[in-house]
Amino acid sequence: MSESTRRPRRPPNRQANQALPGLAARRAAADAFDAVFVNGRPLEEALDRLARDLDERDRALTRMIAATTLRRLGSLRAMLRAFLEKPLPEKAQRGETLLLIGAAQILFMDVPDHAAVGTSVELAGEQPSTAGFKGLINAVLRRIAREGRARLEADAVHDQPEWLIRGWSAAYGAETAEAIARSLAREAPLDLTIKADPALWVEQLGGELLPTGSVRLIEAGNVTALPGFEEGAWWVQDAAAAIPAGLIHAAPGLGVADLCAAPGGKTAQLAAAGATVTAVDRSAPRLKRLAQNLARLGLSAEVVEADAANFKGGPFDAVLIDAPCSATGTIRRHPDVAWSKAPADIASLCALQGRILRNAADLVRPGGVLVYSTCSLEPEEGERQIEALLAARADFERVPVQPGENGIAAEWINAAGEVRTLPTHLPHEDPRRSGLDGFFAARLRRREVPDAS
Repeated sequence: MSESTRRPRRPPNRQANQALPGLAARRAAADAFDAVFVNGRPLEEALDRLARDLDERDRALTRMIAATTLRRLGSLRAMLRAFLEKPLPEKAQRGETLLLIGAAQILFMDVPDHAAVGTSVELAGEQPSTAGFKGLINAVLRRIAREGRARLEADAVHDQPEWLIRGWSAAYGAETAEAIARSLAREAPLDLTIKADPALWVEQLGGELLPTGSVRLIEAGNVTALPGFEEGAWWVQDAAAAIPAGLIHAAPGLGVADLCAAPGGKTAQLAAAGATVTAVDRSAPRLKRLAQNLARLGLSAEVVEADAANFKGGPFDAVLIDAPCSATGTIRRHPDVAWSKAPADIASLCALQGRILRNAADLVRPGGVLVYSTCSLEPEEGERQIEALLAARADFERVPVQPGENGIAAEWINAAGEVRTLPTHLPHEDPRRSGLDGFFAARLRRREVPDAS
């Protein structure tokens, strides 16, 4: 056949391929993974965009595949290195993505092997850069289905980046760092903060009441369909994330500034306790979400769009800071965090945290309380920040957290009286019900001004 009479190559017909069950969900999962790694997008943002047109079941499958691939990425990449004679060429990066999501389904999800293999092969045929690797992808995934589970049990591989493991080893010891890494391989349960009467909602939701007062659920499904959501009886908030606001012991009439407040979980805690809350955040879209959350909960606060490092106001009886951070303590819930951050990010975040903390100190009235927190496992973003502030401000002192206060366990409190939760804390015989986000929280008091007389 001459060149002039040869039919032009047609682009892949995605519409025709939709007959393969679950194909759209796997395509969205692969796209979401690429959005994290190629474009540096947060996973939740990518999923909101890519899975919005899928039905509820496929959205859940998309999220599970993408999150599982990121959560177990170290093991998955080691598996591919073992079963590929040589890496795929750079131009076929999508092929590696399809291998990773296929292997994640085979090894870590309750998905039939043939569905994981078949959909990855089908997706490979949709793009010219990967169409030539369909046979390879098929062969590698079939081999992983046969041999991968045994290799997985034999090889101990970190699923987290090595720089994080080294830092955690230095901070908490090698044994604890290993335990943290293992705990991050599990999906986190769903924790709720209850506005009133937690025992009632334990019964209504079939949950478990934690020592801190949060209610823990597993396999919650669609959160907005749960009893109590529409009437604003509770909000989603990890049990560790609920600790910092509780350290203020808010009460009616107390004036509190909540800095970096969006999306509003801590603001809601303070408002529910009767405090007069000024919620400050520099992001208008996030403040809009905060206002929507408060409206659903039937709570109110003064909402201020401002940079927490420059905000002027008060003086306040208490100031709460949930500072921008690396969020390494939330990897169970947001596995993309481990792969979207680098050591240089920690340094820049620490500088920002220092500016916010110094400004917040000026907002506290003499005798008032300052609570600083981060959802980070890195001491530079927690303990070191408090040390630096106390060295610079003689008018502040620690108010140590006591074991049992608000249900806080003694092992969650460091030698300085600060809260340091780890993903290994709050163990449970059912691993699905165990663990906490990694959080740091310190409580300080601004000393009263001495009487001039």
